[in-house]
Amino acid sequence: MTALPEQVRTVAVQVRYFAGARAAAGVPEETVHVTRPDGAAVTAADVIAAALGRHDEKLANVLPACSFLLDGVAVRDRGIAVPDDATLDVLPPFAGG
Repeated sequence: MTALPEQVRTVAVQVRYFAGARAAAGVPEETVHVTRPDGAAVTAADVIAAALGRHDEKLANVLPACSFLLDGVAVRDRGIAVPDDATLDVLPPFAGG
C-alpha cells in the first residue's frame, strides 16, 4: 500500500505593525509565510507565532497587550482561519484622545 502525500497548506500574510508594535518589531510591515504540514487552516494564532519567531523579546513583550485586525475586522478568536494574501494589523493600546 502506497502512502498518500500529506496535504500542505501555506499562506502569505501581510503583517502591519503600528505605534509601539512597530518600534518593537523594527519594521512597519512584513510578509509572513505560515505553513501547516497537516493541511489544516492557518489561524491568526499561527500568524502571530510566526511573526514572533522573526523578532526578539521586544515584540514578545508588546504583543500580549495588542489587539489585531484581520482584513479590517477585529480578531476576537485567535483560532480564526486566515486566508492567503490577508492583512493582519497589530495594534498596541493607544493613549490619549
